[in-house]
Amino acid sequence: MMKTTLIVSVLLYGMMLSGCSSVMSHTGGKEGVYPGTRASSAMLSDDDTGIGTKSLVVLDMPFTAVMDTLLLPWDLFRKDDSIKSRVEKSEQANLATNSVIPPAPMPAP
Repeated sequence: MMKTTLIVSVLLYGMMLSGCSSVMSHTGGKEGVYPGTRASSAMLSDDDTGIGTKSLVVLDMPFTAVMDTLLLPWDLFRKDDSIKSRVEKSEQANLATNSVIPPAPMPAP
């Protein structure tokens, strides 16, 4: 009975923690491949992150890596239509236009 309860508890906690960083990273704009794993490793190397948060990140990291691996095809083939990507594309277009046709100089006040 105790062994079954332990196994069920571990499975439930594993499902609750399953790739939290990966899920959070995939809800925003396109971050490239393995965004959750990169976010977790950045939190581990950050000096401002507390020891309590780092311990949760260490527990979550294997689940995040598995979830990022499962979502790898999605990351490779997804089109990014987030606001951030549209602004970046617009800025790139403006830079390309400005390199061909430089902006007019501003008159002196």
